[in-house]
Amino acid sequence: MPIQTTPKIWMNGELVDWDKAQVHILTHTLHYGTGVFEGIRAYATPDGPAVFRLTDHIKRLFNSARIMDMDMPYTVDELIEATKATVASTGLDACYIRPLAYYGYGEMGLNTLPCTTDVAIACWPWAPFLGHDAIRMKISSWTRHDHNTMPPAAKTVGNYVNSSLAKVEALRAGYDEAVMLAPNGMIAECTGENIFAVRNGVIITPPLSAGALEGITQSSVMTIARDLGMDIRVDNLARSDLYIAEEIFVCGTAAEISSVRSVDDREVPANGPMTTAIAKVYIDAANGKVDRYKDWNELAV
Repeated sequence: MPIQTTPKIWMNGELVDWDKAQVHILTHTLHYGTGVFEGIRAYATPDGPAVFRLTDHIKRLFNSARIMDMDMPYTVDELIEATKATVASTGLDACYIRPLAYYGYGEMGLNTLPCTTDVAIACWPWAPFLGHDAIRMKISSWTRHDHNTMPPAAKTVGNYVNSSLAKVEALRAGYDEAVMLAPNGMIAECTGENIFAVRNGVIITPPLSAGALEGITQSSVMTIARDLGMDIRVDNLARSDLYIAEEIFVCGTAAEISSVRSVDDREVPANGPMTTAIAKVYIDAANGKVDRYKDWNELAV
């Protein structure tokens, strides 16, 4: 689906017209995939548009940059304020937000040390990435990066070639999403979401050591589940655990929370009681309706 344009995009300290937010063809990151980015959502709350866990997302952007040895020309606080200003400029009650730090025009070649870092923030309306229905998944033939190949802990532009290959493979085979395995064969994550499986009444999500991104939605889900009295743990999952799971769901900023109804054509009970309860609280919290999690919502000004 084409992106629905909004009036402005923040680029290197100023709001510019959407159509003028352009980069040169020799922009370094376009050639070498060396940028870092975030996916964030703003929701319509009773107090106005609010960005969900904005500070945590911007801090993760800076962590990704540090892993990539990329110097950031702004502070965390400056990019928080820039994000709020960009959201406010759209006039939207709710939107998806994409901050991107990238090496711009001026240097070419693999050596990034002489490169300068540019930063942009764009917002647009975007429905849940996987839709609202329970999804069908397959185990991908593409393996998630090893930690000493590409750092999966960084939300890096180039890392998502791996995810894109797996996503397209799954779609062409008639599925909605792919499950990525770590080099050791254990479950890592999906192409753009963390995964949870319920086994013997316990909710399990793979560890960072398996190649899973340290998800902010994942963290929210774990907090909500514990507050609901559920047993939720970080532990290894094998593909066979998914085949016999009592429930499976995936989560991420773009996807929010999606129930899974099959993996490799093995049916899984969809929209189970744990998934349903967590998803309801999550959406209510994101929309500013749960006092317990009000500090997750940062009002756009």
